Amino acid sequence: MSDPVWEGNTEGAIYRCTPPYWFDIGLVPAYNFWSQSQPPGVAAPADPRVLARQAIATMDLSAITIGMVPESGDGSVGLVGMPAWMWVEDPTASTWGPITRSASAGGYTVSATAQVREVRWDMGDGTVLTCDAGTAYEDRFGKQSSPTCGHTYTSQGEYTVAATSHWVINWSGIGQSGVITMDLTRTVPVTIGEVQVLRQR
Repeated sequence: MSDPVWEGNTEGAIYRCTPPYWFDIGLVPAYNFWSQSQPPGVAAPADPRVLARQAIATMDLSAITIGMVPESGDGSVGLVGMPAWMWVEDPTASTWGPITRSASAGGYTVSATAQVREVRWDMGDGTVLTCDAGTAYEDRFGKQSSPTCGHTYTSQGEYTVAATSHWVINWSGIGQSGVITMDLTRTVPVTIGEVQVLRQR
């Protein structure tokens, strides 16, 4: 609504007029104007929110692929007291962003850009962390804690780890703009055990 064409109004819509007339000075240029109601002979503009959601639907947004040590899967067991690392595995435009798409109808176009703002990790033991993309673990890190997104389990057990991507989607078009948010979640099972110490007599 910062466009001066709105003339301080908060309702109505911006319309574009393209005169078909020629004068001695040349072609009369097209111009935009504000109107409280739909001018005669003008098709009603599409709802920009509807077009924004149509644009978002073509993005094929999805939850992140979870990267984690200890790994999920049969035979993989983490240890109590050992640092766990979490990160976004192989981020793409559809799992992390940014990604931009547009949708059009009746000569009107709305563009939307989506980006993950943060990832919320529910570790399954009552701990919830908020991280960015995190740091992928490498063998050379040994027993170090993650510098960006980590956790240490204090009890053995079977846990379900849930990573929720918080998408923020900015859209604009037809003289309007807005923000749409979306949360997408992926889960993995993780097993945590304890080191068994054997004593000999």
